[in-house]
Amino acid sequence: MPPEQSTLPAPAMAAGSVPADWRAPLVALVVVSFALMLATVSSWGEMFHQWWAIDTYNHLLLVPFIMGWLVWLKAGELTRIAPKPFWPGLVLVVAALCLWLAGRASGINLLAHAGAVVALQAAVLSVLGLRAALLLALPLAMGAFLVPFGDEIIPPLQFVTAEIAVTLVRWSGVPAQIEGLHIDTPAGLFIVAEACSGVKFLVAMATLGVLVAFTRFASWRRRALFMAACVIVPILANGVRAFATIYVAQSIGAEAATGFDHIIYGWVFFAIVLALVLAGAWRWFEREPEQHGWDAASLAKWDWLSRAETHALAPASAVLATCSLAAIAALAAML
Repeated sequence: MPPEQSTLPAPAMAAGSVPADWRAPLVALVVVSFALMLATVSSWGEMFHQWWAIDTYNHLLLVPFIMGWLVWLKAGELTRIAPKPFWPGLVLVVAALCLWLAGRASGINLLAHAGAVVALQAAVLSVLGLRAALLLALPLAMGAFLVPFGDEIIPPLQFVTAEIAVTLVRWSGVPAQIEGLHIDTPAGLFIVAEACSGVKFLVAMATLGVLVAFTRFASWRRRALFMAACVIVPILANGVRAFATIYVAQSIGAEAATGFDHIIYGWVFFAIVLALVLAGAWRWFEREPEQHGWDAASLAKWDWLSRAETHALAPASAVLATCSLAAIAALAAML
């Protein structure tokens, strides 16, 4: 995901002013996207269910809107180029659909979901071309966050949270013993359950971190530091939250403290930590969001890009080939 520096913000495209040479390619993109989503509909249904019904992934409902906003910011730059279908993109479509089929066959939803998402990303490359895909590098990369992930790191996060909490409890003067995920204190026995692992907080912060890092920073060093903060801070903060629950329970009882903790963590705590992270980074912001990524003038200087665009494909062929691949994948999934 290599968005680079731009000196001036691109002018926004006025509503209803889609250039003539973009109209057919955009219609083609809608057609192939529908075909690919129809072919992989089972995975898209599973992903939407997770976004909607599982609170760990509720924030992913915002990702399509974030992607749309990022594309809108690049609309002016897109009008400065002409879309050129790129046949090597079809190779990525094939690879993505194979990944989807492998995930369905093996029962590994993460692979199937990733394949369904990458197929759409590859379709943009195939239908709109390499130059357009480079201009849209950040919104396309944000598409990776449509894939629900994070369950795999719940167990280690539980142990980290337990260790931070028991260390702080002991420092506060409250006697405590720990055995695995169980913390025994005078007020009762506390268990760092999956819901207390902080994975929801961490995944949401990582998503926000990528968005902010590549829209507000130009320096890779600052991006790396900000991303590190978006990983380390929520982990530490979750340990502090668990400690606070145990400490307060010594006075008001374990049941009351736990109930209060869930309300505060769900509605207030995340917002406070998020605000603190953004406030801490604010003074080092280097650019405005519309300056993210490359601009058309920068891409025009890349000789290799012009050479790569000789691998062109007729627009109708791009649509026919992609839709055919989607149909083949759908049939293969039914066998």
